[in-house]
Amino acid sequence: GRLVRDNVYGSIEDDAVRRDFTANALYYAIEDFSVRDYVGGFEDVMARRLRLIGDPTTRYQEDPVRMLRAVRLAAKLGFEVDADTAAPIPGLAHLLADAAPARLFDECLKLFLSGNAEASFLGLERHGLLPAMFPEASAALAAAGGGAREMLLQAMRNTDQRVAEDRPVTPAFLFAALLWPAYEREREGLMEKGGDPLVAQQRAADRVALHQAQRIALPRRFSTPMEEIWMLQPRFALRQRKRVFRLLSHPRFRAAFDFLELRQIAEPGLAEDVAFWREAQSLHPEQLSERLGPPRRGPRKAAPAPDEVAAEEAAAAP
Repeated sequence: GRLVRDNVYGSIEDDAVRRDFTANALYYAIEDFSVRDYVGGFEDVMARRLRLIGDPTTRYQEDPVRMLRAVRLAAKLGFEVDADTAAPIPGLAHLLADAAPARLFDECLKLFLSGNAEASFLGLERHGLLPAMFPEASAALAAAGGGAREMLLQAMRNTDQRVAEDRPVTPAFLFAALLWPAYEREREGLMEKGGDPLVAQQRAADRVALHQAQRIALPRRFSTPMEEIWMLQPRFALRQRKRVFRLLSHPRFRAAFDFLELRQIAEPGLAEDVAFWREAQSLHPEQLSERLGPPRRGPRKAAPAPDEVAAEEAAAAP
Protein backbone atom coordinates (compact mmCIF):
# COMPACT_ATOMS: atom_id res chain seq x y z
CA GLY A 1 0.00 0.00 0.00
CA ARG A 2 2.97 2.38 -0.05
CA LEU A 3 2.78 5.31 -2.44
CA VAL A 4 5.87 4.44 -4.44
CA ARG A 5 4.44 5.97 -7.62
CA ASP A 6 4.33 9.41 -5.98
CA ASN A 7 8.12 9.46 -6.04
CA VAL A 8 8.19 9.31 -9.83
CA TYR A 9 8.09 12.58 -11.74
CA GLY A 10 5.44 12.74 -14.46
CA SER A 11 3.19 15.06 -16.42
CA ILE A 12 0.71 17.55 -15.04
CA GLU A 13 -2.00 14.95 -15.59
CA ASP A 14 0.00 12.50 -13.44
CA ASP A 15 0.32 15.14 -10.74
CA ALA A 16 -3.43 15.81 -10.80
CA VAL A 17 -4.44 12.23 -10.10
CA ARG A 18 -1.99 12.08 -7.18
CA ARG A 19 -3.98 14.75 -5.34
CA ASP A 20 -6.41 13.72 -2.63
CA PHE A 21 -9.57 15.52 -3.76
CA THR A 22 -10.83 16.84 -7.06
CA ALA A 23 -11.31 20.33 -5.58
CA ASN A 24 -7.59 20.38 -4.83
CA ALA A 25 -6.53 19.36 -8.35
CA LEU A 26 -7.24 22.57 -10.27
CA TYR A 27 -4.33 24.34 -11.97
CA TYR A 28 -3.98 27.97 -12.99
CA ALA A 29 -2.18 28.49 -16.30
CA ILE A 30 -0.40 31.84 -16.47
CA GLU A 31 0.11 31.72 -20.25
CA ASP A 32 -3.61 32.07 -20.99
CA PHE A 33 -5.04 32.82 -17.50
CA SER A 34 -7.17 29.72 -17.52
CA VAL A 35 -7.99 27.06 -14.93
CA ARG A 36 -7.14 23.54 -16.04
CA ASP A 37 -9.21 20.69 -14.70
CA TYR A 38 -8.27 17.06 -15.29
CA VAL A 39 -10.49 15.25 -12.76
CA GLY A 40 -13.81 17.11 -12.72
CA GLY A 41 -12.87 19.34 -9.83
CA PHE A 42 -14.53 22.46 -11.23
CA GLU A 43 -17.99 20.83 -11.25
CA ASP A 44 -17.42 19.57 -7.69
CA VAL A 45 -16.45 23.02 -6.47
CA MET A 46 -19.54 24.52 -8.06
CA ALA A 47 -21.64 21.82 -6.37
CA ARG A 48 -19.75 22.34 -3.08
CA ARG A 49 -18.91 18.64 -3.06
CA LEU A 50 -15.72 17.04 -1.74
CA ARG A 51 -14.86 13.97 -3.82
CA LEU A 52 -11.82 11.73 -3.52
CA ILE A 53 -9.77 11.00 -6.63
CA GLY A 54 -9.62 7.29 -7.38
CA ASP A 55 -11.11 4.38 -5.47
CA PRO A 56 -11.89 5.64 -1.93
CA THR A 57 -11.11 2.38 -0.14
CA THR A 58 -7.74 2.06 -1.86
CA ARG A 59 -6.83 5.69 -1.24
CA TYR A 60 -7.73 5.47 2.46
CA GLN A 61 -5.71 2.29 2.85
CA GLU A 62 -2.74 4.03 1.25
CA ASP A 63 -3.00 6.90 3.74
CA PRO A 64 -5.66 6.71 6.51
CA VAL A 65 -5.13 10.39 7.40
CA ARG A 66 -7.02 11.20 4.20
CA MET A 67 -10.19 10.44 6.17
CA LEU A 68 -9.36 13.27 8.58
CA ARG A 69 -8.53 15.57 5.69
CA ALA A 70 -11.94 14.90 4.20
CA VAL A 71 -13.63 15.98 7.43
CA ARG A 72 -11.35 19.00 7.88
CA LEU A 73 -11.70 20.35 4.33
CA ALA A 74 -15.46 19.82 4.30
CA ALA A 75 -15.73 21.76 7.56
CA LYS A 76 -13.42 24.52 6.36
CA LEU A 77 -15.02 24.99 2.95
CA GLY A 78 -18.61 24.26 3.90
CA PHE A 79 -18.70 21.33 1.45
CA GLU A 80 -20.53 18.03 1.70
CA VAL A 81 -18.43 14.89 1.51
CA ASP A 82 -19.44 12.90 -1.58
CA ALA A 83 -21.44 9.77 -0.72
CA ASP A 84 -18.93 7.40 -2.37
CA THR A 85 -16.07 9.19 -0.60
CA ALA A 86 -17.78 8.97 2.78
CA ALA A 87 -19.11 5.41 2.58
CA PRO A 88 -15.88 3.49 3.45
CA ILE A 89 -14.80 5.80 6.29
CA PRO A 90 -16.61 4.16 9.26
CA GLY A 91 -15.31 0.73 8.29
CA LEU A 92 -11.73 1.94 7.81
CA ALA A 93 -11.52 4.34 10.77
CA HIS A 94 -9.51 1.76 12.73
CA LEU A 95 -6.61 2.25 10.30
CA LEU A 96 -5.86 5.55 12.06
CA ALA A 97 -4.36 3.48 14.87
CA ASP A 98 -1.45 2.76 12.53
CA ALA A 99 -0.77 6.45 11.83
CA ALA A 100 2.06 8.20 13.65
CA PRO A 101 0.77 9.81 16.89
CA ALA A 102 2.75 12.99 16.17
CA ARG A 103 1.10 13.27 12.76
CA LEU A 104 -2.35 12.85 14.29
CA PHE A 105 -1.57 15.64 16.76
CA ASP A 106 -0.76 17.95 13.86
CA GLU A 107 -4.05 16.97 12.22
CA CYS A 108 -5.88 17.77 15.48
CA LEU A 109 -4.42 21.27 15.48
CA LYS A 110 -5.71 21.78 11.93
CA LEU A 111 -9.10 20.33 12.82
CA PHE A 112 -9.74 22.27 16.01
CA LEU A 113 -7.61 25.42 15.96
CA SER A 114 -8.35 26.82 12.51
CA GLY A 115 -11.72 28.37 13.22
CA ASN A 116 -13.85 25.34 12.28
CA ALA A 117 -13.65 23.29 15.48
CA GLU A 118 -17.39 22.73 15.92
CA ALA A 119 -17.95 21.67 12.32
CA SER A 120 -14.89 19.42 12.47
CA PHE A 121 -16.07 17.75 15.68
CA LEU A 122 -19.51 17.12 14.19
CA GLY A 123 -17.84 15.71 11.08
CA LEU A 124 -15.75 13.30 13.14
CA GLU A 125 -18.93 12.17 14.88
CA ARG A 126 -20.93 11.83 11.69
CA HIS A 127 -18.31 9.73 9.90
CA GLY A 128 -17.43 7.48 12.84
CA LEU A 129 -13.93 8.86 13.36
CA LEU A 130 -14.30 10.14 16.92
CA PRO A 131 -13.81 6.71 18.58
CA ALA A 132 -10.72 6.14 16.45
CA MET A 133 -9.17 9.44 17.53
CA PHE A 134 -10.35 9.58 21.17
CA PRO A 135 -11.28 6.01 22.20
CA GLU A 136 -11.75 6.47 25.94
CA ALA A 137 -13.27 9.94 25.69
CA SER A 138 -15.74 8.80 23.03
CA ALA A 139 -16.90 5.86 25.17
CA ALA A 140 -17.23 8.06 28.26
CA LEU A 141 -19.05 10.72 26.28
CA ALA A 142 -21.61 8.20 25.03
CA ALA A 143 -22.26 7.07 28.61
CA ALA A 144 -22.36 10.58 30.09
CA GLY A 145 -25.36 11.84 28.15
CA GLY A 146 -26.26 15.01 26.27
CA GLY A 147 -24.95 17.49 28.82
CA ALA A 148 -21.33 16.39 28.36
CA ARG A 149 -21.67 16.57 24.57
CA GLU A 150 -23.15 20.06 24.73
CA MET A 151 -20.25 21.10 26.95
CA LEU A 152 -17.82 19.89 24.28
CA LEU A 153 -19.69 21.66 21.50
CA GLN A 154 -19.64 24.91 23.48
CA ALA A 155 -15.89 24.53 23.95
CA MET A 156 -15.59 24.22 20.16
CA ARG A 157 -17.76 27.30 19.62
CA ASN A 158 -15.70 29.31 22.09
CA THR A 159 -12.52 28.26 20.30
CA ASP A 160 -13.95 29.25 16.92
CA GLN A 161 -14.96 32.63 18.31
CA ARG A 162 -11.48 33.26 19.73
CA VAL A 163 -9.91 32.38 16.39
CA ALA A 164 -12.32 34.70 14.58
CA GLU A 165 -11.40 37.50 16.99
CA ASP A 166 -7.69 36.80 16.53
CA ARG A 167 -7.31 35.91 20.21
CA PRO A 168 -4.86 33.25 21.40
CA VAL A 169 -5.98 29.62 21.67
CA THR A 170 -4.16 26.69 23.21
CA PRO A 171 -4.47 22.94 22.62
CA ALA A 172 -4.23 22.45 26.40
CA PHE A 173 -7.71 23.87 27.05
CA LEU A 174 -9.26 22.13 24.07
CA PHE A 175 -7.84 18.74 25.02
CA ALA A 176 -8.95 19.36 28.61
CA ALA A 177 -12.51 19.59 27.30
CA LEU A 178 -12.17 16.68 24.87
CA LEU A 179 -10.75 14.30 27.47
CA TRP A 180 -12.78 15.52 30.48
CA PRO A 181 -15.45 12.75 30.17
CA ALA A 182 -12.71 10.10 30.18
CA TYR A 183 -10.97 11.75 33.14
CA GLU A 184 -14.20 11.97 35.15
CA ARG A 185 -15.07 8.32 34.51
CA GLU A 186 -11.57 7.19 35.50
CA ARG A 187 -11.58 9.35 38.65
CA GLU A 188 -15.00 8.11 39.73
CA GLY A 189 -13.88 4.52 39.20
CA LEU A 190 -10.87 5.03 41.46
CA MET A 191 -13.02 6.73 44.09
CA GLU A 192 -15.44 3.81 44.12
CA LYS A 193 -12.53 1.57 45.08
CA GLY A 194 -11.99 3.66 48.21
CA GLY A 195 -9.05 5.70 46.98
CA ASP A 196 -7.96 9.03 48.43
CA PRO A 197 -9.59 11.89 46.44
CA LEU A 198 -6.34 13.71 45.68
CA VAL A 199 -4.57 10.51 44.70
CA ALA A 200 -7.54 9.49 42.55
CA GLN A 201 -7.48 12.83 40.72
CA GLN A 202 -3.78 12.62 39.95
CA ARG A 203 -3.86 8.98 38.89
CA ALA A 204 -6.91 9.52 36.69
CA ALA A 205 -5.27 12.50 34.98
CA ASP A 206 -2.02 10.60 34.40
CA ARG A 207 -3.76 7.51 33.07
CA VAL A 208 -6.03 9.37 30.66
CA ALA A 209 -3.15 11.48 29.34
CA LEU A 210 -0.93 8.41 28.94
CA HIS A 211 -3.55 6.33 27.15
CA GLN A 212 -4.47 9.18 24.80
CA ALA A 213 -0.80 9.80 23.99
CA GLN A 214 -0.64 6.31 22.49
CA ARG A 215 -3.03 7.53 19.79
CA ILE A 216 -2.30 11.27 19.64
CA ALA A 217 1.08 12.53 20.82
CA LEU A 218 0.08 15.45 23.03
CA PRO A 219 3.35 17.20 24.05
CA ARG A 220 4.05 17.74 27.75
CA ARG A 221 3.87 21.51 27.31
CA PHE A 222 0.15 20.99 26.64
CA SER A 223 -0.65 17.88 28.70
CA THR A 224 0.77 19.41 31.90
CA PRO A 225 -1.48 22.53 31.88
CA MET A 226 -4.39 20.31 30.80
CA GLU A 227 -3.96 18.22 33.95
CA GLU A 228 -3.56 21.36 36.07
CA ILE A 229 -6.90 22.64 34.78
CA TRP A 230 -8.50 19.37 35.90
CA MET A 231 -6.77 19.30 39.28
CA LEU A 232 -7.89 22.85 40.12
CA GLN A 233 -11.60 22.13 39.63
CA PRO A 234 -12.31 20.77 43.17
CA ARG A 235 -10.68 23.85 44.70
CA PHE A 236 -13.46 26.09 43.39
CA ALA A 237 -15.79 24.61 46.00
CA LEU A 238 -13.62 25.93 48.86
CA ARG A 239 -14.23 29.32 50.49
CA GLN A 240 -11.50 29.61 53.13
CA ARG A 241 -9.72 32.94 52.95
CA LYS A 242 -6.21 31.61 52.31
CA ARG A 243 -7.44 29.09 49.76
CA VAL A 244 -9.40 31.72 47.87
CA PHE A 245 -6.48 34.14 47.55
CA ARG A 246 -4.09 31.29 46.75
CA LEU A 247 -6.29 30.03 43.94
CA LEU A 248 -6.77 33.53 42.52
CA SER A 249 -2.99 33.91 42.28
CA HIS A 250 -2.49 30.54 40.58
CA PRO A 251 -1.05 30.93 37.04
CA ARG A 252 -3.72 28.57 35.65
CA PHE A 253 -6.61 30.23 37.47
CA ARG A 254 -8.16 31.97 34.47
CA ALA A 255 -8.09 28.85 32.28
CA ALA A 256 -9.44 26.76 35.16
CA PHE A 257 -12.26 29.25 35.80
CA ASP A 258 -13.19 29.31 32.11
CA PHE A 259 -13.33 25.53 32.30
CA LEU A 260 -15.56 25.75 35.38
CA GLU A 261 -17.97 27.95 33.42
CA LEU A 262 -17.91 25.38 30.65
CA ARG A 263 -18.68 22.56 33.09
CA GLN A 264 -21.78 24.43 34.27
CA ILE A 265 -23.46 23.44 31.00
CA ALA A 266 -23.35 19.78 32.02
CA GLU A 267 -23.56 20.43 35.78
CA PRO A 268 -26.05 23.25 36.55
CA GLY A 269 -25.32 22.85 40.26
CA LEU A 270 -22.03 24.70 39.71
CA ALA A 271 -23.86 28.01 39.19
CA GLU A 272 -23.16 29.19 42.75
CA ASP A 273 -19.42 28.48 42.44
CA VAL A 274 -19.28 30.25 39.08
CA ALA A 275 -21.05 33.32 40.48
CA PHE A 276 -18.78 33.50 43.53
CA TRP A 277 -15.53 33.28 41.58
CA ARG A 278 -16.72 35.67 38.91
CA GLU A 279 -17.42 38.23 41.63
CA ALA A 280 -14.13 37.45 43.41
CA GLN A 281 -12.18 38.42 40.28
CA SER A 282 -13.93 41.78 40.06
CA LEU A 283 -13.34 42.81 43.68
CA HIS A 284 -10.34 44.61 45.14
CA PRO A 285 -8.42 42.36 47.57
CA GLU A 286 -9.67 44.42 50.53
CA GLN A 287 -13.26 44.17 49.31
CA LEU A 288 -12.88 40.45 48.78
CA SER A 289 -11.41 40.11 52.25
CA GLU A 290 -14.48 41.81 53.73
CA ARG A 291 -16.71 39.64 51.57
CA LEU A 292 -15.10 36.51 53.02
CA GLY A 293 -15.62 37.72 56.59
CA PRO A 294 -13.18 37.82 59.52
CA PRO A 295 -10.29 35.36 59.39
CA ARG A 296 -10.74 32.15 61.29
CA ARG A 297 -8.47 31.75 64.27
CA GLY A 298 -6.81 28.49 65.14
CA PRO A 299 -8.28 26.45 68.03
CA ARG A 300 -7.01 27.49 71.47
CA LYS A 301 -5.41 24.94 73.72
CA ALA A 302 -7.83 24.00 76.50
CA ALA A 303 -6.82 25.07 80.02
CA PRO A 304 -5.86 22.13 82.27
CA ALA A 305 -8.35 21.05 84.90
CA PRO A 306 -7.51 21.88 88.60
CA ASP A 307 -6.83 18.23 89.44
CA GLU A 308 -4.43 17.99 86.47
CA VAL A 309 -2.55 21.08 87.75
CA ALA A 310 -2.26 19.55 91.22
CA ALA A 311 -1.00 16.28 89.77
CA GLU A 312 1.66 18.10 87.74
CA GLU A 313 2.82 20.11 90.79
CA ALA A 314 3.10 16.94 92.87
CA ALA A 315 5.09 15.23 90.16
CA ALA A 316 7.46 18.23 89.92
CA ALA A 317 8.02 18.44 93.71
CA PRO A 318 11.38 17.01 94.96
